[in-house]
Amino acid sequence: MDHEVEEVEVKDIEQQPAQEVSETSEMRDAPNIWKWVAIGFFGIFLFTRIFDVNISFKPEFGGRAFLGGSIVKNQNKDQNVGASDIEKAVLPKDGIALPIRWGNLGRQMADTGVIDSKKFEELYESRGGFNDEMRKMLYEDGNDTIVMTEDNAPYLLNLLWAFGLGNKNVVLERGPISDPQYGGAGGFAATGGWTLAEGNPMNHFNAHEFVRLSPDQQALVERVAKNIYRPCCGNSTYFPDCNHGMAMLGLLELMAANGVSEGDMYKVALQVNAYWFPDTYLTIAKVIQDGGGDWNAVDPKAILGAEYSSAQGFQRIRQKVAPEQPRGGGGCGA
Repeated sequence: MDHEVEEVEVKDIEQQPAQEVSETSEMRDAPNIWKWVAIGFFGIFLFTRIFDVNISFKPEFGGRAFLGGSIVKNQNKDQNVGASDIEKAVLPKDGIALPIRWGNLGRQMADTGVIDSKKFEELYESRGGFNDEMRKMLYEDGNDTIVMTEDNAPYLLNLLWAFGLGNKNVVLERGPISDPQYGGAGGFAATGGWTLAEGNPMNHFNAHEFVRLSPDQQALVERVAKNIYRPCCGNSTYFPDCNHGMAMLGLLELMAANGVSEGDMYKVALQVNAYWFPDTYLTIAKVIQDGGGDWNAVDPKAILGAEYSSAQGFQRIRQKVAPEQPRGGGGCGA
């Protein structure tokens, strides 16, 4: 029995090294596993550097709950960044320098009664104040650069409206606004709606020679006016039956008188229209962006045409995208 016990003890001793060898082998294999895991992650990283890959959690597997709703927040953040970029392009905070010389046009319009200065000041006092910029443009001489921004666009709209209404021009004299089929020019928002004149606004319609154009300049104004539409109605600037059309006509006359090229006239007109109709042009810009385009690369003449900028054209455009959050813009009255 002693011999048998000895054999058992020997067997136990002989098996112990085998177990140690097995454990040592497993320990050697463990680093190899982590090595392959590291290689795998490096491969994924390298793949995503070479190819455009978007990895996201699937909500049905708890991704949304796991991230505490951060998926939605990040998506909204990206959309807000995109919207902010569009606003910066369409409505630049620094504004646009109008390539015109204003001189003493404001004072001329006040002296002739196209603008009743008392009514004009009272209107803006009721809207928060008649500031120094407004006062200077109405009463003083000056050749300072006029910069239109989203803030002062409504004021400049009214000044240009008065100028477009009162300045003698063939567009008013022989254009569609004076066509007898409409019962006279006085029945439009651009004429009868100008309530800031002294007396009857039609007494000043096409009545004052503030700026005289050469035949070439006049031809340029008419050509460009026929290609610029506005989303408040279906007419071009050549038929200035509302305040925006009349103001744009006045701006075109001033740009032509200052030697602005046809291409630059369209560029300025598009930016001015954007300040007067911010919701419209933010929506158009979004449609262009969604289609892979860039607002800064658009053809201003094309965007100002009937397809985009007329009331009918814009209604078709807005069906392609959710409407922008309303942010104002001038109506068709003073």
